Amino acid sequence: MIEQLQYIFDAIINGEAGDVSAGVQTALDSGIPADDILKQGLIPAMKEVGAKFESGEFFVPEMLISARAMQTGLGLLKPILATAEIKSSGKIVIGTVEGDLHDIGKNLVVMMLEGAGFEMIDLGSDVVPEKFVEAVRANQPDIVAMSALLTTTMPSMKSTIAALKTAGLRDKVKIIIGGAPVSEDYAGEIGADGYASDASRAANLAQELCSP
Repeated sequence: MIEQLQYIFDAIINGEAGDVSAGVQTALDSGIPADDILKQGLIPAMKEVGAKFESGEFFVPEMLISARAMQTGLGLLKPILATAEIKSSGKIVIGTVEGDLHDIGKNLVVMMLEGAGFEMIDLGSDVVPEKFVEAVRANQPDIVAMSALLTTTMPSMKSTIAALKTAGLRDKVKIIIGGAPVSEDYAGEIGADGYASDASRAANLAQELCSP
């Protein structure tokens, strides 16, 4: 069992999607529970990818390749985990805010958070405040995550928080923001609960906010 999980771990670090898929299928066929494969294979591997990124050993392309490789394994596990009702790390609604069509960074954050065991509701890009409100009302997430790559779309983050307040939902969720022009100071200014400068830190921040 340990050898099989190590194989999956190494394949994710090396960004070998085919090996991840084969390793996960072999582990499942040999009777290793899907929950163990997730929590002892995929999640530790993505934590290591994040650590390598933060230390400067990995850059965005390497992190993206590893995240995509992890996704192939997660795709095999999801149907099994769903039927087994395995408890996730938390539920997150995420989207790039109104007026902003950039989604590469947001997509990487989604993959990193899925790799950390979170259930993700991805609203896509150019998401109006009302759509965030609807998603919070419908899904009751733990966290709302917003991304902006353009300085001109940053005010949409503030508008979304205001819309959540008006709907009486602001106190029911934590709000985190990120994106190239965004800063810790701006997060404080608009009343967000946290800021992450990259996908790895977003995963760490989400785990901190969802920990008991």
